[in-house]
Order: sequence, then structure tokens, then C-alpha cells
Amino acid sequence: MLAGTLFVLRWHSVIRPGAPVKELFPYGEIRIGVDASYPPFATATADSLFGVDIDLGIALGEKLNIPVRFINMGYDGLYDSLKIDQVDMLISALPIDYSRSSDVLYTVPYFNAGLMLITPEVQPITTMDNLSGHSLAFEFGSDANLFARDWLRRIDPYVLMPYETPEIALDAVRLGDSNAALVDAISGRLYLRQHKAFETVETQVSDTLFAIALSTQRGNTWRTVNEALKEMIDAKRVDEILNRWL
Repeated sequence: MLAGTLFVLRWHSVIRPGAPVKELFPYGEIRIGVDASYPPFATATADSLFGVDIDLGIALGEKLNIPVRFINMGYDGLYDSLKIDQVDMLISALPIDYSRSSDVLYTVPYFNAGLMLITPEVQPITTMDNLSGHSLAFEFGSDANLFARDWLRRIDPYVLMPYETPEIALDAVRLGDSNAALVDAISGRLYLRQHKAFETVETQVSDTLFAIALSTQRGNTWRTVNEALKEMIDAKRVDEILNRWL
């Protein structure tokens, strides 16, 4: 009995290699579902797809040494396509949705699209707590609008400056009409990419985490993809892709 017990303990303690990649993707390719109507993450032309998620999927295929095929569809059909095994995974600027945890496994996040506080480098404001007595620009009716008004109930007053778009809100900071802007990370990064001379301090103040989604029925595949993505993040490969588009 002792020998048997020791054998069982030893067996479960041994780190065994995962399944071969070809077994994890039985169709001989990685089928990736994407909604190519959300630039700069995915955009469709007459004969091709472009964007962050497209480059990420291609890089993942190279990492795993298996061909990649993208299946373009509407956003509403993405999770259904995963459920019926039309695709192996979804790479489509998907925020992690914990309400789907019974059906979906998410990898580690590859991008945080949450709200950023952006201020001039010469007069930085690095936390929401320090906005009191200053002015804050944001897009009217956006998540930033709700976030700004919520913080107004927590700290001493600051001036709310709503604008039609996040770009105009950022213009207000760049031109000296506002002390800070609160925008989503995508809008913020795209704006700063176009205004390289605008020296700023950016602080992430909320999280909207984009990740790759797989079915809970594909646990071994998820583990392999998740580990590959982690390695790509550590090697700065994901940063290279993001910086190409954002």
C-alpha cells in the first residue's frame, strides 16, 4: 500500500509535456474568429484583414508553428461560433467577461483599453485624487463622463469640461484649456501617436482587459495558447504589435 501511495504521489508530481500542437488543433490550422469592423484592432479590405488582432493571431501561429485562418463575422456571432466549434479561438478586442466563465476561458490580457488620465508633462496629475481644483476634459456621454462624475462625489470639486469627442477633449489639454483629459486608452494612444510633440504623462485609472477567448471544452488548447501568449508578452512581441498600430 505504501509503495502504491508513493507511486501515485510521484505520478501526479511529475510535470508531463502537453499534447502535441497538431492534436490541439485537429483541423491542421488555427481558426480564429474576428469581427473586422473595429480599427485599429481589425479592419477588412476587399481581399485582406489588418490590425492588432490580425498581427497577434499571425504571431501566435508562428509561435506555435501552425497555419492561421481568420474567419470574419459580426460581433454578435463571435461567442456562438466558439460554442459550435466553427472557430478554435476568438481574437477580436474582447473584454474579459466573467459572466461567461461557464463557457469561455480567457487568456492573460494582451491590452488594457480602460480609461487613461492624460496631463501635460510640465504639470502632471497622476491620480484622480489630485484633480481637485483643476479642470478635466472628457467625451460627453462616454464611460469617461460617468467615471468623472463619480469621482466628483468622492473628492473636493474640480471643473467638468465635456466635449463631443475624446480627440477634442485631448485638444483642450494640448492647447492649455484644460488641466487633464480622461479618455479610453485606444483614443489616447492614437491621439498621442498623431501629436508626437505633445509631451504628456499618462496614468491608467480603470481596466478594460482584452484577451483571447477559447471554449471551456478546449482546456488543453487554452493552456498552450495562454502559455504562448505569456511568452510573447515577456519577449515584448505583443508590445511591438501594439506599437505598430497604436
